[in-house]
Amino acid sequence: EQLQAALRLYERALNLVPVDASLARGRLRARIGTVLHRIPGHGTTPLHDAREAFEEAAELLTSATAAERAENDMNRGLVLQALAGASEARMSDAIAAYHDALRTFTKGEYPTEFAIIHNNLATAYLSVPMTSEHFKMREALAVQSFQQALEVVNIIDHPVEYAMLQNNLGNALQYASASNVLANTRRAVDAYDEALKVRTKQDAPLPYANTIANKANALRYLPDPDAPAVGTPTYAERAIQLYLEAADVFTENGDTERARYCRETAAEIRRDTA
Repeated sequence: EQLQAALRLYERALNLVPVDASLARGRLRARIGTVLHRIPGHGTTPLHDAREAFEEAAELLTSATAAERAENDMNRGLVLQALAGASEARMSDAIAAYHDALRTFTKGEYPTEFAIIHNNLATAYLSVPMTSEHFKMREALAVQSFQQALEVVNIIDHPVEYAMLQNNLGNALQYASASNVLANTRRAVDAYDEALKVRTKQDAPLPYANTIANKANALRYLPDPDAPAVGTPTYAERAIQLYLEAADVFTENGDTERARYCRETAAEIRRDTA
Protein backbone atom coordinates (compact mmCIF):
# COMPACT_ATOMS: atom_id res chain seq x y z
CA GLU A 1 0.00 0.00 0.00
CA GLN A 2 2.84 2.39 0.80
CA LEU A 3 4.51 1.65 -2.55
CA GLN A 4 1.24 2.27 -4.39
CA ALA A 5 0.80 5.54 -2.47
CA ALA A 6 4.35 6.59 -3.37
CA LEU A 7 3.66 5.79 -7.01
CA ARG A 8 0.54 7.97 -7.01
CA LEU A 9 2.45 10.87 -5.43
CA TYR A 10 5.26 10.67 -7.98
CA GLU A 11 2.72 10.60 -10.82
CA ARG A 12 0.94 13.64 -9.35
CA ALA A 13 4.28 15.44 -9.13
CA LEU A 14 5.05 14.51 -12.74
CA ASN A 15 1.78 16.12 -13.85
CA LEU A 16 2.77 19.35 -12.08
CA VAL A 17 6.24 19.63 -13.61
CA PRO A 18 6.51 21.71 -16.82
CA VAL A 19 7.11 19.67 -19.96
CA ASP A 20 10.40 21.46 -20.63
CA ALA A 21 11.79 20.75 -17.12
CA SER A 22 13.74 17.73 -18.33
CA LEU A 23 15.90 17.23 -15.25
CA ALA A 24 12.96 17.25 -12.82
CA ARG A 25 10.94 14.96 -15.08
CA GLY A 26 13.89 12.59 -15.44
CA ARG A 27 14.36 12.38 -11.69
CA LEU A 28 10.67 11.65 -11.17
CA ARG A 29 10.63 8.98 -13.89
CA ALA A 30 13.66 7.36 -12.24
CA ARG A 31 11.89 7.30 -8.87
CA ILE A 32 8.77 5.87 -10.50
CA GLY A 33 10.91 3.10 -11.97
CA THR A 34 12.36 2.35 -8.55
CA VAL A 35 8.89 2.00 -7.04
CA LEU A 36 7.61 -0.16 -9.90
CA HIS A 37 10.61 -2.45 -9.53
CA ARG A 38 9.81 -3.00 -5.86
CA ILE A 39 6.08 -3.64 -6.20
CA PRO A 40 5.46 -7.31 -5.34
CA GLY A 41 3.11 -9.55 -7.22
CA HIS A 42 2.86 -12.10 -9.96
CA GLY A 43 3.71 -11.33 -13.53
CA THR A 44 6.21 -9.00 -15.12
CA THR A 45 4.03 -6.02 -16.08
CA PRO A 46 5.46 -3.74 -13.31
CA LEU A 47 8.97 -4.69 -14.43
CA HIS A 48 8.25 -3.73 -18.03
CA ASP A 49 6.78 -0.44 -16.80
CA ALA A 50 9.88 0.11 -14.67
CA ARG A 51 12.14 -0.57 -17.63
CA GLU A 52 10.24 2.00 -19.69
CA ALA A 53 10.53 4.52 -16.83
CA PHE A 54 14.31 4.04 -16.49
CA GLU A 55 14.85 4.27 -20.25
CA GLU A 56 12.84 7.50 -20.45
CA ALA A 57 14.73 8.84 -17.42
CA ALA A 58 18.05 8.12 -19.14
CA GLU A 59 17.00 10.38 -22.04
CA LEU A 60 15.93 13.17 -19.66
CA LEU A 61 18.87 13.09 -17.23
CA THR A 62 21.48 14.42 -19.65
CA SER A 63 22.14 17.44 -17.38
CA ALA A 64 22.05 15.41 -14.15
CA THR A 65 25.14 14.49 -12.15
CA ALA A 66 27.17 11.50 -13.25
CA ALA A 67 26.13 9.67 -10.08
CA GLU A 68 22.42 10.17 -10.85
CA ARG A 69 22.87 8.80 -14.37
CA ALA A 70 24.89 5.87 -13.05
CA GLU A 71 22.23 5.08 -10.46
CA ASN A 72 19.63 5.01 -13.21
CA ASP A 73 21.85 2.64 -15.24
CA MET A 74 22.28 0.36 -12.23
CA ASN A 75 18.54 0.23 -11.58
CA ARG A 76 17.87 -0.36 -15.27
CA GLY A 77 20.29 -3.29 -15.10
CA LEU A 78 18.43 -4.74 -12.12
CA VAL A 79 15.10 -4.62 -13.98
CA LEU A 80 16.59 -6.06 -17.17
CA GLN A 81 18.18 -8.88 -15.16
CA ALA A 82 14.83 -9.70 -13.55
CA LEU A 83 13.12 -9.68 -16.95
CA ALA A 84 15.87 -11.81 -18.45
CA GLY A 85 15.24 -14.36 -15.70
CA ALA A 86 11.66 -14.52 -17.01
CA SER A 87 12.95 -14.79 -20.61
CA GLU A 88 11.48 -11.37 -21.43
CA ALA A 89 14.74 -9.45 -21.94
CA ARG A 90 18.34 -10.15 -22.88
CA MET A 91 20.86 -10.73 -20.09
CA SER A 92 23.48 -9.05 -22.26
CA ASP A 93 21.49 -5.79 -22.01
CA ALA A 94 21.53 -6.02 -18.21
CA ILE A 95 25.29 -6.63 -18.25
CA ALA A 96 25.78 -3.63 -20.54
CA ALA A 97 23.74 -1.41 -18.20
CA TYR A 98 25.85 -2.48 -15.22
CA HIS A 99 29.04 -1.67 -17.12
CA ASP A 100 27.63 1.76 -17.99
CA ALA A 101 27.09 2.37 -14.27
CA LEU A 102 30.61 1.20 -13.41
CA ARG A 103 32.08 4.04 -15.46
CA THR A 104 31.03 6.29 -12.57
CA PHE A 105 30.63 3.90 -9.63
CA THR A 106 34.31 3.15 -9.19
CA LYS A 107 35.81 1.17 -6.33
CA GLY A 108 37.48 4.20 -4.80
CA GLU A 109 34.62 6.73 -4.91
CA TYR A 110 31.50 4.54 -4.62
CA PRO A 111 32.51 1.29 -2.90
CA THR A 112 28.95 0.26 -1.93
CA GLU A 113 27.52 0.66 -5.42
CA PHE A 114 30.67 -0.92 -6.89
CA ALA A 115 30.16 -4.02 -4.74
CA ILE A 116 26.43 -4.27 -5.47
CA ILE A 117 26.98 -4.03 -9.22
CA HIS A 118 29.75 -6.62 -9.25
CA ASN A 119 27.64 -9.05 -7.23
CA ASN A 120 24.79 -8.60 -9.71
CA LEU A 121 27.19 -8.83 -12.65
CA ALA A 122 28.51 -12.15 -11.37
CA THR A 123 24.97 -13.50 -11.04
CA ALA A 124 24.18 -12.29 -14.56
CA TYR A 125 27.29 -13.95 -15.99
CA LEU A 126 26.33 -17.26 -14.36
CA SER A 127 22.85 -17.04 -15.86
CA VAL A 128 24.24 -17.56 -19.36
CA PRO A 129 23.15 -21.04 -20.58
CA MET A 130 25.83 -23.69 -20.15
CA THR A 131 25.41 -24.59 -23.81
CA SER A 132 26.66 -21.16 -24.83
CA GLU A 133 30.15 -21.08 -26.31
CA HIS A 134 30.90 -18.09 -24.08
CA PHE A 135 29.89 -19.83 -20.85
CA LYS A 136 33.44 -20.69 -19.70
CA MET A 137 34.51 -17.10 -20.18
CA ARG A 138 31.44 -15.89 -18.30
CA GLU A 139 32.26 -18.26 -15.41
CA ALA A 140 35.70 -16.70 -15.10
CA LEU A 141 34.19 -13.20 -15.22
CA ALA A 142 31.71 -14.17 -12.49
CA VAL A 143 34.50 -15.31 -10.19
CA GLN A 144 36.40 -12.11 -10.96
CA SER A 145 33.35 -9.97 -10.17
CA PHE A 146 32.78 -11.66 -6.80
CA GLN A 147 36.45 -11.12 -5.97
CA GLN A 148 36.26 -7.45 -6.96
CA ALA A 149 33.22 -6.96 -4.75
CA LEU A 150 35.10 -8.54 -1.86
CA GLU A 151 37.87 -5.97 -2.28
CA VAL A 152 35.54 -3.32 -0.83
CA VAL A 153 33.32 -5.46 1.44
CA ASN A 154 34.91 -6.65 4.68
CA ILE A 155 33.75 -8.84 7.53
CA ILE A 156 33.93 -6.04 10.12
CA ASP A 157 31.90 -3.32 8.41
CA HIS A 158 29.63 -5.44 6.18
CA PRO A 159 29.38 -8.92 7.75
CA VAL A 160 26.12 -10.01 6.07
CA GLU A 161 27.22 -8.86 2.61
CA TYR A 162 30.67 -10.37 3.16
CA ALA A 163 29.17 -13.76 3.99
CA MET A 164 26.82 -13.63 1.01
CA LEU A 165 29.65 -12.79 -1.38
CA GLN A 166 31.93 -15.50 0.01
CA ASN A 167 29.14 -18.07 -0.28
CA ASN A 168 28.42 -17.00 -3.86
CA LEU A 169 32.13 -17.01 -4.71
CA GLY A 170 32.36 -20.56 -3.37
CA ASN A 171 29.48 -21.63 -5.61
CA ALA A 172 31.02 -19.98 -8.66
CA LEU A 173 34.39 -21.64 -8.01
CA GLN A 174 32.86 -25.02 -7.26
CA TYR A 175 30.89 -25.22 -10.49
CA ALA A 176 33.39 -23.51 -12.77
CA SER A 177 34.34 -25.75 -15.69
CA ALA A 178 37.97 -24.66 -15.58
CA SER A 179 40.93 -26.97 -16.10
CA ASN A 180 42.13 -26.82 -12.49
CA VAL A 181 39.03 -28.24 -10.84
CA LEU A 182 40.83 -29.42 -7.69
CA ALA A 183 42.35 -26.01 -6.95
CA ASN A 184 39.01 -24.30 -7.54
CA THR A 185 37.25 -26.73 -5.22
CA ARG A 186 39.76 -26.08 -2.45
CA ARG A 187 39.32 -22.34 -2.93
CA ALA A 188 35.54 -22.85 -2.77
CA VAL A 189 35.87 -24.62 0.60
CA ASP A 190 37.97 -21.72 1.89
CA ALA A 191 35.30 -19.26 0.71
CA TYR A 192 32.55 -21.21 2.51
CA ASP A 193 34.63 -21.20 5.69
CA GLU A 194 34.87 -17.41 5.41
CA ALA A 195 31.09 -17.17 5.04
CA LEU A 196 30.64 -19.39 8.10
CA LYS A 197 32.54 -16.90 10.24
CA VAL A 198 29.36 -14.81 9.96
CA ARG A 199 26.63 -17.33 9.17
CA THR A 200 26.17 -19.18 12.43
CA LYS A 201 23.47 -21.66 13.35
CA GLN A 202 22.28 -19.41 16.16
CA ASP A 203 22.16 -16.08 14.31
CA ALA A 204 21.33 -17.10 10.73
CA PRO A 205 20.11 -20.73 10.66
CA LEU A 206 18.92 -20.92 7.04
CA PRO A 207 21.94 -19.15 5.49
CA TYR A 208 24.13 -21.32 7.74
CA ALA A 209 22.44 -24.51 6.51
CA ASN A 210 22.72 -23.36 2.92
CA THR A 211 26.45 -22.70 3.24
CA ILE A 212 27.32 -25.94 5.03
CA ALA A 213 25.34 -27.86 2.37
CA ASN A 214 27.38 -26.07 -0.32
CA LYS A 215 30.58 -26.90 1.55
CA ALA A 216 29.52 -30.53 1.86
CA ASN A 217 29.02 -30.74 -1.87
CA ALA A 218 32.53 -29.41 -2.44
CA LEU A 219 34.12 -31.74 0.12
CA ARG A 220 32.55 -34.86 -1.38
CA TYR A 221 34.63 -34.40 -4.54
CA LEU A 222 38.00 -33.67 -2.92
CA PRO A 223 40.31 -36.66 -3.38
CA ASP A 224 42.45 -38.24 -0.69
CA PRO A 225 45.77 -36.35 -0.71
CA ASP A 226 47.56 -39.58 0.30
CA ALA A 227 46.09 -41.57 -2.57
CA PRO A 228 45.18 -39.15 -5.37
CA ALA A 229 45.41 -41.83 -8.05
CA VAL A 230 42.79 -43.91 -6.33
CA GLY A 231 40.67 -40.86 -5.58
CA THR A 232 39.31 -42.14 -2.26
CA PRO A 233 37.41 -39.16 -0.82
CA THR A 234 39.00 -38.45 2.54
CA TYR A 235 36.35 -35.82 3.18
CA ALA A 236 33.33 -38.02 2.46
CA GLU A 237 32.44 -38.56 6.11
CA ARG A 238 32.74 -34.86 6.85
CA ALA A 239 30.50 -34.12 3.85
CA ILE A 240 27.90 -36.59 5.17
CA GLN A 241 27.96 -34.95 8.60
CA LEU A 242 27.48 -31.49 7.11
CA TYR A 243 24.62 -32.62 4.88
CA LEU A 244 22.84 -34.23 7.83
CA GLU A 245 23.37 -31.17 10.00
CA ALA A 246 22.01 -28.96 7.21
CA ALA A 247 19.00 -31.28 6.88
CA ASP A 248 18.24 -30.91 10.59
CA VAL A 249 18.43 -27.12 10.40
CA PHE A 250 16.26 -26.99 7.29
CA THR A 251 13.69 -29.23 8.99
CA GLU A 252 13.67 -27.07 12.12
CA ASN A 253 12.96 -24.03 9.96
CA GLY A 254 10.24 -25.58 7.83
CA ASP A 255 12.20 -26.18 4.62
CA THR A 256 11.37 -29.85 4.19
CA GLU A 257 12.30 -29.98 0.50
CA ARG A 258 15.93 -28.97 1.02
CA ALA A 259 16.10 -31.16 4.12
CA ARG A 260 15.05 -34.15 2.04
CA TYR A 261 17.62 -33.35 -0.65
CA CYS A 262 20.43 -33.14 1.93
CA ARG A 263 19.50 -36.47 3.52
CA GLU A 264 19.25 -38.19 0.14
CA THR A 265 22.63 -36.80 -0.92
CA ALA A 266 24.24 -37.93 2.35
CA ALA A 267 22.88 -41.44 1.75
CA GLU A 268 24.18 -41.37 -1.82
CA ILE A 269 27.69 -40.45 -0.64
CA ARG A 270 27.60 -43.25 1.94
CA ARG A 271 26.65 -45.77 -0.76
CA ASP A 272 29.36 -44.52 -3.10
CA THR A 273 32.10 -44.82 -0.46
CA ALA A 274 30.93 -48.13 1.01
